[in-house]
Amino acid sequence: MGESILQALTEFGAAGLIGVLWILERGHASKRDRQLDEAHRLLNTQGRELEIWLRLVRENTKALSGLERTQRELITMLQNWRRRSRSKVA
Repeated sequence: MGESILQALTEFGAAGLIGVLWILERGHASKRDRQLDEAHRLLNTQGRELEIWLRLVRENTKALSGLERTQRELITMLQNWRRRSRSKVA
């Protein structure tokens, strides 16, 4: 705030002081509102990014579980085939 404006407002005594304080408070409130808006926007963005990551982890977990199940089935099939092969030879 310019020095001349401050001097003009303070010439009005208590009313001028209250006016100066009100103007300063409004400036700080406006800055705080901008900071809150930015923080809200950032949280929303991060929330969407987190949801994408969680979906990716879920899908990868599902894929790995399916791969493990298939490998276990193949191991079981090979073990059964090996047992059958041995029993035919004997």
